[in-house]
Amino acid sequence: MRLLKALFLILSITSTTAVYGQSKLFKNVKSNPEEAKAICKKFEALNAQGIRASSEEAISEISRNKNLTPTDAEILSIYVIAMYCPQIK
Repeated sequence: MRLLKALFLILSITSTTAVYGQSKLFKNVKSNPEEAKAICKKFEALNAQGIRASSEEAISEISRNKNLTPTDAEILSIYVIAMYCPQIK
């Protein structure tokens, strides 16, 4: 629940243009839940190693793999965790 609140806070701070861009960011995982599940599995593997999904290491990996800015990767990870794998730390 706190991740969902964080997502709404982040989105409310951004401009209209940025929010439009973020909707494109979420489109892939919304239309392809398997992609979101794959991200969840990666986060689970990191958690098993004692690495939090919000760590710089995890965000950098999402950023590289999805060709996103670190900020967009962080927003995407918050969204995926909130919607698909709330058990992730």
